[in-house]
Amino acid sequence: MSRRKARKETSAGGVVFRRGEGAETRFLLILDGHGNWGFPKGHVEGDEVLLATARREVREETGLDDLVFHGDLAVIDWHFRVRRSLVHKFCHLYLFESPGAAARPQRDEGITDCAWYPLEAALRIIAYENSREVLRKAGAIVQAVCRERPATQLP
Repeated sequence: MSRRKARKETSAGGVVFRRGEGAETRFLLILDGHGNWGFPKGHVEGDEVLLATARREVREETGLDDLVFHGDLAVIDWHFRVRRSLVHKFCHLYLFESPGAAARPQRDEGITDCAWYPLEAALRIIAYENSREVLRKAGAIVQAVCRERPATQLP
């Protein structure tokens, strides 16, 4: 019996944070049409570079247009089936800050909600363990970013 190879797909997205009142930082999560909370992300279009894909997907899925790039985070991967084909998806995630734009879900793409959560609450509701690992890493980076670079020093 032959074993089919998985088709590879590449996407990119963002972990977005916002500085709150006092020391509280919040992270943006989206609720997809399957009831899973996660990060805004999507497919690379044409010869688009991964960072541009991440920025575009965050903007399209959440309406945030004030993103400040803070660095690469991680690449997560998973397998799934589309019809009878196996897909191995790789998603490149980047850290962004949104100082104040209003978030709104892209309903025509099946996103039913987007909301800001403190780190611990976001870790409880995010759907997948590989995403929780990325969020933990982002939380540690954000703590350092906020100490080193106050919001008043944003470009």
